[in-house]
Amino acid sequence: MKVLTAAEMREVDRRTVELGIPELVLMENAGHRVVELLAEKFAPLARQRVVIFAGKGNNGGDGLVVARQLLARFRPAALDVVLAESVANSVPLRMFEACGGKAGFDITLEMRRATLIVDALLGTGIVGAPRGRYAELIEEINTGFPDAAVVAVDLPSGLNSDTGWSPGPVARADYTVTFTAPKIAHALPPGCDHIGEMRVGHIGSPSYLMDPIRLHLAEPADFKSLLAPRERNSNKGDYGHVLVLGGAEGKTGAAEMAGWAALRAGAGLVTVACSDLRLRFPELMTATLPRDPVALESVLHRKTVAAVGPGLGTEPPLVDLVRRLVSSARIPVVVDADGLNALVGFEWRAEDALRILTPHPGEMARLCGTSVEEIQRDRLGAARHLAELRQAVVVLKGHRTVIAFPDGRAWINPTGTPALATAGTGDILTGLIAGFLAQFPAQAGQAVLAAVYLHGLAGQLGARQLTEKCLTATDILTYLPHAIGSCASI
Repeated sequence: MKVLTAAEMREVDRRTVELGIPELVLMENAGHRVVELLAEKFAPLARQRVVIFAGKGNNGGDGLVVARQLLARFRPAALDVVLAESVANSVPLRMFEACGGKAGFDITLEMRRATLIVDALLGTGIVGAPRGRYAELIEEINTGFPDAAVVAVDLPSGLNSDTGWSPGPVARADYTVTFTAPKIAHALPPGCDHIGEMRVGHIGSPSYLMDPIRLHLAEPADFKSLLAPRERNSNKGDYGHVLVLGGAEGKTGAAEMAGWAALRAGAGLVTVACSDLRLRFPELMTATLPRDPVALESVLHRKTVAAVGPGLGTEPPLVDLVRRLVSSARIPVVVDADGLNALVGFEWRAEDALRILTPHPGEMARLCGTSVEEIQRDRLGAARHLAELRQAVVVLKGHRTVIAFPDGRAWINPTGTPALATAGTGDILTGLIAGFLAQFPAQAGQAVLAAVYLHGLAGQLGARQLTEKCLTATDILTYLPHAIGSCASI
């Protein structure tokens, strides 16, 4: 699913109008999409007491269309429109009044009994903090209607479409109906935490107008083909051989979890090269952790994917091992944890083979020579920069993980939970990425997206059953089949 900036959305709307779809038709369709959600979530609408807050721009026009359609089709128990400022010459207002509706500027005591609020004050055009009456009305939405649900039109009023942040008040929202495609504020924090449940409504813009857009919100459609049943006449050799390099003394569990995750993801074979060869899972093969180029070449023999870093340690021979692997291995390499630390200050660039870096914000800051605060301020920009610099895929972990590719394409992953903030979940993700890559080397981008999305979804499913506090890293693998099943059936 494409994700647009405010400027890109305006360009799509402009070109749509040029193609012969009038702006009033787009507004009518937008209002209809909002009403569809209202009818679905708040039936019967005839029993609802509705207050619609409408601003002066197109967002307010959408709200007036919603008001007219509700009045004409559902006759709510009460319907009031509160205007932020005069829109006396507005066509949507005249059409609403022609249906017997009335709009005003005052909020009465009777309106306080509302059960449903539609926020159509401010849309994607806002710059800076809401001021004056707009700020006052946002405060009214937030505090003046304690028993009412709130549905935002396009964006909760006050949010900046491109940053998801506002220096001033932001209207609360239980649902947000946006149009054509999500905007950055819908997809990235902090904006995504303000929108409630999101619905994307199509209003008439041809999808090909968004072909140049290079930012996406990940969804099962991006990788569903990888979840199809296997060929009946297949064997373990068809699904790749993953090598996990890690597990220094006292940290064997990290490498073992990554190896087990690769198997659970579907890899045909997995070898774990670590310091202690006594692993819990008999399905995993073992090898001694190499410490020189000859041993590394030996352990890489006939492997199809390597994952390096979980529990590896930072001894100089191991740092050299990571750098040699990243700069010269002819197979895809997934780098995590101490593997990433080994690359700090090392100048390299992926050439003929795929490299996937999976840093958390602290590791990302070290790789980029900056602070965690700088990384978190522009996660998307940081991930894209490092991906282009190293010609590698960058998976910047965290709330709304960003997956950036060297050509500038990027995906924002919507799955995940605070329950994943616990030891070992990164090792599990490393193994899942390696496991999917082993099976689908010709569909590497989809494989990475699948691993990240399913990792987050399995965490959500597990947290729902076990609570956010009780979920552990290996629980993710217990719920992975449920996550795969839910995505495969969509």
